[in-house]
Amino acid sequence: MSTGVLSVRLPEELKARLDALAASTGRSAAYYVREAVLQHLADLEYAYAVRAEAEAVRRGEVPSRSLDDLARDLGFDPIELRRTPHDGAATPAPA
Repeated sequence: MSTGVLSVRLPEELKARLDALAASTGRSAAYYVREAVLQHLADLEYAYAVRAEAEAVRRGEVPSRSLDDLARDLGFDPIELRRTPHDGAATPAPA
């Protein structure tokens, strides 16, 4: 596997925690940095992809459907879905 080198500046407190973890486990700090990146990179990629798609929907670049239309297609009454469990009254649909 080829490796790339990345230099990262960390706040002192975070660096101290990382060093303490590395010292207590006998692994390198670089190992834990790689593990953290591996664990969270997919989450970050997903979050930014969702944000980009939401922005495209807002700009009208991606077709979308109203929640009421989707509810009807699934056999639900949109007004009934807006009823609150507290009073049974339907809440107004957003404009």
